[in-house]
Amino acid sequence: MANSQVPVGTDPKYQDIMTSLDDDKIDMLAATSALQQQATDIRADRVNWQSYLQSQMISQEDYKFIVAFDVPESSKREDLLKSDRLQCARTFLNLLGHVSKDKTLRYILVLIDDMLQEDRTRVEIFHEYANKTKESVWSPFLNLLNRQDGIITNMTARVIAKIACWSQTAMERSDLHYYLTWLKDQLMAQNNEYIQSVARCLQMMLRIDEYRFAFISVDGISTLLSVLSGRVNFQVQYQLIFCIWVLTFNPLLAEKMNKFNVIPILADILSDSVKEKVTRIILAVFRNLIEKPEDAQVAKEHCIAMVQCKVLKQLNIFEQRKFDDEDVSADVEFLSEKLHSSVQDLSSFDEYATEIKSGRLEWSPVHKSKFWRENAQRLNEKNYELLRILIHHLETSKDPLVLSVASFDIGEYVRHYPRGKHIIE
Repeated sequence: MANSQVPVGTDPKYQDIMTSLDDDKIDMLAATSALQQQATDIRADRVNWQSYLQSQMISQEDYKFIVAFDVPESSKREDLLKSDRLQCARTFLNLLGHVSKDKTLRYILVLIDDMLQEDRTRVEIFHEYANKTKESVWSPFLNLLNRQDGIITNMTARVIAKIACWSQTAMERSDLHYYLTWLKDQLMAQNNEYIQSVARCLQMMLRIDEYRFAFISVDGISTLLSVLSGRVNFQVQYQLIFCIWVLTFNPLLAEKMNKFNVIPILADILSDSVKEKVTRIILAVFRNLIEKPEDAQVAKEHCIAMVQCKVLKQLNIFEQRKFDDEDVSADVEFLSEKLHSSVQDLSSFDEYATEIKSGRLEWSPVHKSKFWRENAQRLNEKNYELLRILIHHLETSKDPLVLSVASFDIGEYVRHYPRGKHIIE
């Protein structure tokens, strides 16, 4: 199954940002990350391959290859790979399987990562070897994710992302599930110094449509939003919101996205953010949430949710500002226009429904007796959807404001709808 790179090739804006965020450039951005800085030190501390040969820890054949490969001149590596492609995969996998010393494993992984970075078509070397030997491409790497050493596991994760994203062959389901679950758990790990590197792997993976759906099946969106709701630095904020942004290019995912409360969480970050790149990526997500859904009703609900989360107020502030990037100004203008027109078309019931679904209940104008006289029975629509959500808020919320508004609303429903008490019971 060939990798279906994002089915949005026709979207010029997507292409622009993807070009500006080409993998090599993102790697430059991430050069400040802990892993990249450590990789520089690892490269400088060369391995004595001779001692491994003498102690018979590696074969003569693997020794001959690695000594010829581990040289500063890229042209020599290139010639070696032309003449002996499969030996490259064989030697690297043998070394990963037989070397136990952390320091040497780190060095081998940096060599593999650099080799792939030099020419991304080299990922096929591992697939060709796996096909020939009838072995899994993924097992030798996935096994290393269980090591205790953070450099080894995160360097391995980088290599896996490259092979998974740059190859003609997609990662198979169970391996993919395992890898994405590992990335997700790393995002949630307390004080993970490699979180930028983990986010970087996800930025690559989520450009591919099959991988997006697999990520959702491991509860990935909730994890991204849970981390974003906490305290993370702006670089990680940017990377995780980038992940959400690429997900929203799939119309189906753009429609489901706000069920995870993405709009309230990103609206909060938008009002606090001082970094233009964070502002830019949030506005791009909001634009996709309006443009990509095929169901106009969903796009309308997204607009209302943005209005309720005070995004319009933020857009008014942005209209007074000069941005370095023209895309930001274009997105501000687009969103401003859409949100203003949604406010004009807004019935008080639409507004009420969006507020209830957002979980951010407050004493807004819709909680008045006049509203209930006109709309009480509408809480019965869609199999009592809004009523069930109100009851859910009562059962689960710890916020006194949410609890008082929800209980008031249920009281008004019972008061104004003749069979209300019976239904609630």
